[in-house]
Amino acid sequence: MDAIFKALNDPARRALLDMLRARDGQTLTELEEQLDMSRFGVMKHLKVLEEAHLVTTRRAGRFKHHYLNALPLQEVIDRWIEPLLKPRVRALSHLKTSLERTTPMTRPDFVMSTYIRCSQDALWEALVDAEAYSRWDFLGQTAQRDGDTVTYRTPDGTETLQARDLEVVPKTRLVTSFEPKWDDVTTPSRVVYLIEPEGDFCKLTVEHWDLNNDPEGGTADGWTRSLAGLKTYLESGQAANFGGSYLWEQQGA
Repeated sequence: MDAIFKALNDPARRALLDMLRARDGQTLTELEEQLDMSRFGVMKHLKVLEEAHLVTTRRAGRFKHHYLNALPLQEVIDRWIEPLLKPRVRALSHLKTSLERTTPMTRPDFVMSTYIRCSQDALWEALVDAEAYSRWDFLGQTAQRDGDTVTYRTPDGTETLQARDLEVVPKTRLVTSFEPKWDDVTTPSRVVYLIEPEGDFCKLTVEHWDLNNDPEGGTADGWTRSLAGLKTYLESGQAANFGGSYLWEQQGA
């Protein structure tokens, strides 16, 4: 947590986060053009942000793309700020806004990563076992697996999403489709889950590709809440449906 506060304690680094909030996946050259400092200076600030896990990167050919990783900030909010705020005010802390597609099919639309104190087996089971899903989904949804397809439903039984397994490398890599059922406009996209064991922890990275029709940044916010719920569930053993009642209230349910 100290690394996060240190990273935020510099206007240049906060400016870099704002740039990625406005348009995720930018290269070093694109970020450098927006700051009045040397390329080396920008690289040093990005390194501090990466060490604090506020920025994560992915390479596409010879280009290195930088993504805002909002999850550590969400954890700080949950630990230090959320207890002081009313649920309705929580929306003011969302850092992830709508994402702009600039190079289709060459890089993810956004990337999020977190470190979870758990075994590789436990993390894998939480991702593929449909029965475990309701324990950590922030909306308290249920999931039902039929072969390689998982169907997700809200507590009242409304179908919201289908995900088909496209690539499965046990305990390491899972690629699924992301097929929304909440409207007739949003087309299917693709999600990649990457697991890297590191001692007593596992690093989980989620990449979302080909995302469209997300004007309010709701999908990114959903991932932030889902990964926070997954981390809480695996580290505490307790259900983590922390966002469901809030969102139902916001929707007037």
